[in-house]
Amino acid sequence: METRVSSPADEAEELMLETITNISFMETPPPTVIEVALVEDRREIRESLTLLIGGTEGFKCVGSYRSMEEALDKLKHHQPHLLLSDIGLPGMSGIEGVAILKELYPDLLILMLTVYDDDERIFDAMCAGASGYLLKKTPPARLLESLREVASGGAPMSPEVARRVIALFREIRPPDRTYELTPHETRLLKLLVEGHNYKTAAAELGVTVHTVSFHLRSIYEKLQVHSKSEAVAKALQNRLV
Repeated sequence: METRVSSPADEAEELMLETITNISFMETPPPTVIEVALVEDRREIRESLTLLIGGTEGFKCVGSYRSMEEALDKLKHHQPHLLLSDIGLPGMSGIEGVAILKELYPDLLILMLTVYDDDERIFDAMCAGASGYLLKKTPPARLLESLREVASGGAPMSPEVARRVIALFREIRPPDRTYELTPHETRLLKLLVEGHNYKTAAAELGVTVHTVSFHLRSIYEKLQVHSKSEAVAKALQNRLV
């Protein structure tokens, strides 16, 4: 039997596993279902995520794979709305798999869930086509919220990852144009880049969700984008925040 040596990565995964297994699950069939498949090489984590997602109202776990090679084979027959993927996998890495999957299925949304928070992997995953990047210490409730956010066009990131992404883009891209955003629009855009959704951004700014939606329409028009994720990407690319 293979002997595993404990590491900080293992400890982070074990913490996530312990937290997930203590969650109480709802049994009422959801009226609207987000189909999720996942790629995770550790059986305990894989089974716990399957239980968490499949046992939560509004979700259905339609696939659980140990490797990216297995996922690529099985996804030929049915593509879910969203794929939750680790990066450190046996054989093909999660990042390599994301690039292939986005080429084969451009509409497939992919959220990374990993212990890695270094600049290189974050940058490579986002460039490959990932819609978000979470660390495995993310609480289960926040993980489920992030899945909903991705399905709604968002780009969730763990706070540590969001800060690194902002720093990375500031280093590699010179400032372009300002797009004539107002100070209030710039503050709202910065909150979106940091991972806020409409409700939390409204609370942070002390305004209503309706007001946030109003200003977002103006931001989308000025940036010539059509979604929150596109606005975040353009803000980072052009150093608008």
